Amino acid sequence: MIIRTVCFLALAGVALAQQPAPLKLTLKDAVNLALKQNPQVILANLNVSQSQQDVAVAKSGLLPQAAGNISETVHRVNLETAIGFSFPGFPQHIGPYEVFQGGVGFNAPIFDLTLWHRYRSSQMGVNAARAQEQTAREESVILVVSQYLGGQRAAAEVQAAQSRVDLAQALYDQAADLQKNGVGTGIDTLRANVELQNEKQRLIVARTQLETSLFALARLLNIEPARELELADQVAFFDTPEVPVDQTLERAYASRPELRQIAIQEQRAELEEKTAADSRLPKLSANGIWLEQGLTLASIIPVYQYQASVDFPLFTGGRIQAERAKAGLALRQLKQQEQEVRNRIALEVKTASAQLEAARSEVTVANLGVQLAHQEVEQARDRFQAGVANNIEVVSAQDALSRANDNQIAALYRYNQSRADLAHAAGQMESLYAK
Repeated sequence: MIIRTVCFLALAGVALAQQPAPLKLTLKDAVNLALKQNPQVILANLNVSQSQQDVAVAKSGLLPQAAGNISETVHRVNLETAIGFSFPGFPQHIGPYEVFQGGVGFNAPIFDLTLWHRYRSSQMGVNAARAQEQTAREESVILVVSQYLGGQRAAAEVQAAQSRVDLAQALYDQAADLQKNGVGTGIDTLRANVELQNEKQRLIVARTQLETSLFALARLLNIEPARELELADQVAFFDTPEVPVDQTLERAYASRPELRQIAIQEQRAELEEKTAADSRLPKLSANGIWLEQGLTLASIIPVYQYQASVDFPLFTGGRIQAERAKAGLALRQLKQQEQEVRNRIALEVKTASAQLEAARSEVTVANLGVQLAHQEVEQARDRFQAGVANNIEVVSAQDALSRANDNQIAALYRYNQSRADLAHAAGQMESLYAK
């Protein structure tokens, strides 16, 4: 029996040693962690890297290209098929014979505006990818902040529920003592016990809500499922960054990355239209080849060929006109999309501002409500202790306190969430919550 107990304790110690310690995160830590390892942010970073490689590819089209070649070929040529008739006295074919050659060839664009426009478009693509990355970062921050605030709200609800359980337990003990001393009645004790069980039920629900909130936060932060999370900002639950009061709609228009991305896409569409138009212009290029060539290795001599050419389209079957029309339609679509985004941003800023003002008033009212509810509980408890009234007043006061606590937590949560919503509407999430 002793050996079995020792083995059990040893295995339990190993299991505890292998379990990682809970990860305690402040709101700022959670935001910075999300910006590092959130999958959507990582994908946006990769898109920026891809667009940078597109610039390198487009740039290579403007530079000379060179390639080396070494070959050994065997030829047997039919003279009759090569010239179309036969010469009397001449053989029908020549060869087989071997040709050895090795050298380099090159080609270089000298004047081609379409290549230059494509290079500029690829550079704009990098800026568009960076704006898209910033959008992903802002969205990641607002999700993490909202989830963290939700976790803090759940933690506050657990704390409030535990406090109400303790109060209900004390009131139940009071009713039981009065009944035992012949002052109270059984119905008073029963009511207090019912209220105690109700508060315990609310405590279970609050704890479950806190656990699920932490699970969702861990998912946003891309943390291993086995790692537990703890909120380090529980004491400073209502201390969130404040959005500057001079924030205006024009500043929101200037800061939101979605508008920057659309503006860049409009520039690229205009450039695509110009590229299609400039494809009618002549294109000047040069190419050449330099080889060491011979029938045998001993007879190799240098040979070369250099050439400059001018190409210009005469008939393209309507391709150029269609490309210009397509770019013009894309530009019109982007203009319409820009107007829709500007209207959405204006609605978000105005809505968040109105909600913030309303939430600030709700907090004031809710704080007063909690104070009054505590006074009601104390007075009802004193009246019940003095035998002036039964505990119906106490139970009613407990219910009022429970509602007041819920209203206070909800009001403070909405106030902080409204701050975050206004920061997101103004494009200031990362600057306020990550620095």
